[in-house]
Amino acid sequence: MVKAQVKKAVRARVGWLPPYELRNKVLLGHTVPAVLRFENAQVKSLRALLPPPAGKPPLVTTVIPTYRRPEQLRAAVVSALEQTVREHRVLVVDDGAGLPDLPDDPRLTALSLSRNCAVLGVVRNVGIRLADSPYLAFLDDDNTWEPDHLAVTIEALEADPRLAGVYTALRRMLPDGTDYDVISEPFDVRTARERAYLDANAFVVRADARLRFSRLRRDRGVLPREDWATLYPFARRHRVTHIPRGTVRYLVNPQTYYTTWDGDEAAAAAS
Repeated sequence: MVKAQVKKAVRARVGWLPPYELRNKVLLGHTVPAVLRFENAQVKSLRALLPPPAGKPPLVTTVIPTYRRPEQLRAAVVSALEQTVREHRVLVVDDGAGLPDLPDDPRLTALSLSRNCAVLGVVRNVGIRLADSPYLAFLDDDNTWEPDHLAVTIEALEADPRLAGVYTALRRMLPDGTDYDVISEPFDVRTARERAYLDANAFVVRADARLRFSRLRRDRGVLPREDWATLYPFARRHRVTHIPRGTVRYLVNPQTYYTTWDGDEAAAAAS
């Protein structure tokens, strides 16, 4: 009874997601130093493989982490290359599985880590650290964008220099292509402590040396996921805004965890 009352009091004060993340850091934090050494080594070796700069950096770099999803990756890359914003670099970072054939486009660079690290945050961080654009965007290898995703978000960022990040709505799709739901909610500390609606695929941010995704390995059952663990602290420290426009087509993959969206607390669902 006392334990239940304590949990209820803690949740009322700080929500349920922050305590879970604190627990993750306590239990898994010892793995971070080795993971960070690996990340540093990959950035150093892969930087030497980047094509030499030709003129000024592109306006925005999109980081696409990937692992063994060749067909879906191609669709993600095509949707990134078809953005109406043309000053754009697409940087694919493969987590050690090997890259499939990808479109021949000078704006596309694809690199592979030397081995699989199985930490999504590290794969994204390598891409972030290799980018030199003033804006960064993130797209997972099983999702796609509407053609104006970057235009809509960058327009908002350039209109307000105080903004550090912008995120749009997610149109979540089932594997058969039918709509599942739409996630669209303005950032609020209280609601974000309860519902994991912050998703990297919808975010475009100003480049910031302090922006790094979580380096904890989040296997099945480890909640919250990487996006919330990184973007919730980011949104608390910086000014972000939400554009209620569905520019992201997000695959609800039954083989992985996803957040239910019923207006109540986040929950994991898997087949």
